[in-house]
Amino acid sequence: MHKQRLVLVGNGMAGLRCIENILKEDDTLYDITIFGTEPHANYSRIMLSSVLQGDTTFDDITINDWNWYKENKITLYTNETVIDINKDKKTIKTDKNHEVNYDKLILATGSDPIILPLPGIDKEGVLSFRTIQDCQAMMEASRHYQKAVVIGGGLLGLEAARGLLNLGMKVDVVHLADFLMNKQLDPTAATMLQTELENQGMHFLLEKVSKEIVGEKRVEGLRFSDGSIVETDLVVMAVGVKPNIKLAKEAGIDTNRGILVNDFLETKVEDIYAVGECAEHNEMVYGLVKPLYEQGVVLAKYLCNKLTAGYEGSTLSTQLKISGVDVFSVGDFTKNEETKAIQYHDEIASTYKKVFFKDNKVVGAVLFGDTSEASRILDVIVKKKFIPDDKKQVLLQPQDISTSYAATLPRADYVCTCNSVSKGAIIDCVLKKNLTTVQEVKTCTKASSSCGGCKPVVSELLTFIQSDHFHETSAPTNFCGCTDLSENEMVAAIQKYKLTSTHEVMQKLEWKDLDGCEKCLPALEYYIGMIYPEYDKHQATLYVNEKMNALVGEDETYSVVPQLYGGLVETDHLQKIVEVARKYNITTLSLSSDQRLHLSRIAKADFLSFCKDLDMPLHSVSANMVQSVKTTNSNQYCSCDKEPAIALASMLERKTEFIKVPYRIRMGVSACLHNGAGSTTKDIGAIKINRGWEVYIGGSSGRNVRTGQLLTVASTAEEVLQLTLGFIQYYRESAHYLERTWEWINRVSMVHLREVLFNEELLHYLVESLKKDSNQRMHVVVKS
Repeated sequence: MHKQRLVLVGNGMAGLRCIENILKEDDTLYDITIFGTEPHANYSRIMLSSVLQGDTTFDDITINDWNWYKENKITLYTNETVIDINKDKKTIKTDKNHEVNYDKLILATGSDPIILPLPGIDKEGVLSFRTIQDCQAMMEASRHYQKAVVIGGGLLGLEAARGLLNLGMKVDVVHLADFLMNKQLDPTAATMLQTELENQGMHFLLEKVSKEIVGEKRVEGLRFSDGSIVETDLVVMAVGVKPNIKLAKEAGIDTNRGILVNDFLETKVEDIYAVGECAEHNEMVYGLVKPLYEQGVVLAKYLCNKLTAGYEGSTLSTQLKISGVDVFSVGDFTKNEETKAIQYHDEIASTYKKVFFKDNKVVGAVLFGDTSEASRILDVIVKKKFIPDDKKQVLLQPQDISTSYAATLPRADYVCTCNSVSKGAIIDCVLKKNLTTVQEVKTCTKASSSCGGCKPVVSELLTFIQSDHFHETSAPTNFCGCTDLSENEMVAAIQKYKLTSTHEVMQKLEWKDLDGCEKCLPALEYYIGMIYPEYDKHQATLYVNEKMNALVGEDETYSVVPQLYGGLVETDHLQKIVEVARKYNITTLSLSSDQRLHLSRIAKADFLSFCKDLDMPLHSVSANMVQSVKTTNSNQYCSCDKEPAIALASMLERKTEFIKVPYRIRMGVSACLHNGAGSTTKDIGAIKINRGWEVYIGGSSGRNVRTGQLLTVASTAEEVLQLTLGFIQYYRESAHYLERTWEWINRVSMVHLREVLFNEELLHYLVESLKKDSNQRMHVVVKS
């Protein structure tokens, strides 16, 4: 297969996360070339403050080392800058005169630090705080000089100042506004922060306008517009960043503050995309890692032709990474006529919390000293939850750990979105390795190792795990005794190494028993069939065509089920079934609870002639497939119109024939509220009502009866059909083998399912995928 040429301009966090996701989605599509201006492999820029503060090392903040590029066959050019894009020829040119062709081009040029145009800016000892080189220069300066001035009292400036203090320097922080972090905090929180940092040794010069850097060859001081001077040996500029759009602008790509992109991160130029700090989406430019990673996920799916709803923007929140100081802010916390606020302020404990509401929804918050409610507040903002007046104060109160955000978060949901670490992954690591601290979780899973915003959730989750309310006793281990891999690891390996048979899987993944076992063999066959439908060779069933398929019994006899759509059989067909059964000495027919006839114990030698004589479509009798749809087709108990239910049941069967699923799916379609088909206790059920159809999912009529949950009320039978097909396909794509629908629903959550199924584009994709899989399955020929 011919690979397309993908060029990434920028070796930073956003661009590389996008490449990582592309490799996960489909590593066969692109030959990848990356250009980076810095001489390093990919590293976490936002962790430079931790290096400066002495909490970690340069090696620790490397995200992808040099070997990673080699292993993934990526061509990397470091210390080399792309200076020109030829849109017509689809080439790029570098400052080292390299010219490279591309089919797809991603611009991830990031941001440049803002350098104030002060007289004396070119003197020795004037630095920005943006790169590893900047960090190294500051550490080197601390060995020879005593005094530093940081211009900028925002997040970056304060982190730089804390690092310089840790290096033994005396530090003044110069800020233009009258209080610190004026874009992220309100005056009360800023004052408390200033007091805390002054106690740590920082000194602040507020409402100061820098005018000139003074000194001979090296900086000796900083003069302000009021005529005052502060002596210093080092000036660090930390007044902000601006998107690096020079390359795009010179190439004629539309820009504003950043490079203009749509929901799929496309620029106005075909096959050129932008992601990260350089991109502007819906008039927003993002400088925090979480939004940049979210963009990378969307762009990767789009470039790999996978389902994505597009990038919808991000809710910004700030977490200060300074030792001993807990500060959090999110959203809009400016007081105006439309907003109301509740607050809590404990001067003795140095704790301050303020939450802003608009139309009974949280729109912003500031927390200082105790940020344990940060994740809960962020969640209600993102989900735009309605908060009644009697519940508003609860947001600021300590929560019972059993009902906390971390405790109630679904196991599959991400705690750390930056590094795609789920709650379940953290629980598994904590239990398996007996972890007790946030730092240990960070080392094991990478959770909180990027922006640090999820640190309170990780801490809360640890507390919950260590409490009496937590009941999981052990982490999931290997899938079965034949392998040390978990189920998820096994599936990932099948995809990564493109393994298309059970033999290949067992050989490549070093199965302990190459014959497999009763647990792993059917699971492997299912997953291989799902990932590569063209390789489906399930030996428990025989399928040649719709009139020749059967379940193969242990005694090598066959069982067939004539396809009776809607549970109805014409008298001529029934007579023919009886005649053929008599001819092949089948003395009894089984009438099952799903309103179908089963003919069993057909001799292998007779099977072909039996099917030829019967000459009828046969329903699949394999266990893990969509079963016959039960419906209301009798007027014995109710005189309602049965035709709509029968028609819908028949259509559902026709659309789902021969489709393999993780665990058998039973469906029911009831003609009225009498629920004659038991639709509320089926995996999927529909009940006809006056205004449409009630649709239920996740029921079970087994030993432990479960009532399904109401998914929606659909207006038409066609809507029920589309929702059902979308539900089945999403279940097939994301459930574990033998995981029941109700178990899967509990794991992924009903909220998430509605978000997927009620999205018109996503639903269309799922229905078309099911149709494609069904067609492929119908054309597989398996020899008996």
